[in-house]
Amino acid sequence: MSGHSKWSTIKRKKGKLDAQRGKIFTRCIKEIIIAAREGGGDVTANARLRTAVANAKAANMPAANIERAIKKGTGELPGATYEAHSYEGYGHAGVAIFIEVLTDNKNRTTAEVRHLFSKYGGNLGQDGCVSYLFDHKGVITIAKDAIDEDRLLEVVLEAGAEDVNSDADDAFEIYTALSDLPAVSQAIEEAGIPMLSCEASRLPQTTVMLGEEEATKLMRLLEMLEDHDDVQKVYANFDISKETMEKLRQE
Repeated sequence: MSGHSKWSTIKRKKGKLDAQRGKIFTRCIKEIIIAAREGGGDVTANARLRTAVANAKAANMPAANIERAIKKGTGELPGATYEAHSYEGYGHAGVAIFIEVLTDNKNRTTAEVRHLFSKYGGNLGQDGCVSYLFDHKGVITIAKDAIDEDRLLEVVLEAGAEDVNSDADDAFEIYTALSDLPAVSQAIEEAGIPMLSCEASRLPQTTVMLGEEEATKLMRLLEMLEDHDDVQKVYANFDISKETMEKLRQE
């Protein structure tokens, strides 16, 4: 799980989550639209929609925005038609990269993602080349100053969480089976615990240890991929030392 933890921690420390609040809202809206279109607008009956709404709430998206996105997904309001796609490839030192996108023009997005891989030292691969290296899980992130760890463990484990990672110095990461994510997030919400994020994620089964130079180059590639308007999420199976982590946080 290091690839997820290290990449998430670096982004939080560099302030990217706050700096890109508008982009985060756009990504949440796209996911809500897709979820509502595929499974209907009833949050209680649509697990994917429940997760998407929970993530939007964790990002402090206004309720009115969430409601409009649901109505766009169900066709009650006009909106763009998005399709979900994924891309797989390799970064520096053979690090596996898995990308999820929502786009209204697959050909354009494919060309642009391929260009980013090429420009920043990676290689876009074939479908299936790295997906088997990741487990599809639910991940909820909670700031460490929001709750005592013992209380958090009591709430989430009773609700069905698989594990809680406290290695990062700024946040707890709660891991669940994908099917249990809505129930665990609901238990957290009912307990009055604020969430930083709540999402379906892909956790690496194994990781590649990187030195400072390789890590710096990989971070640039991952950041440029995440900055693309159609990209929803980027996953990579890397690990780095605490010393390298500190240097990357400050760049």
